[in-house]
Amino acid sequence: MRVLLVEDNPDLVSLLTKGLAHAGFAADSVGTAGDAKHVLATMKYAVIVLDLGLPDEDGLTLLRELRRRGDS
Repeated sequence: MRVLLVEDNPDLVSLLTKGLAHAGFAADSVGTAGDAKHVLATMKYAVIVLDLGLPDEDGLTLLRELRRRGDS
């Protein structure tokens, strides 16, 4: 299962990535909503772990956009 981490704190990304790998998950990470949009346009993920306080956009705004376009 592939997971996308949308988080701008590198220490937290490192901890989450290690924990997910230990549990058998493959994780990609991006630090901004803009980068997340770009990655999500080209890749499908089973799960997105989304920070609500991103530097370029509120995480809830990104979530609303994903839901509006029907991305499950």
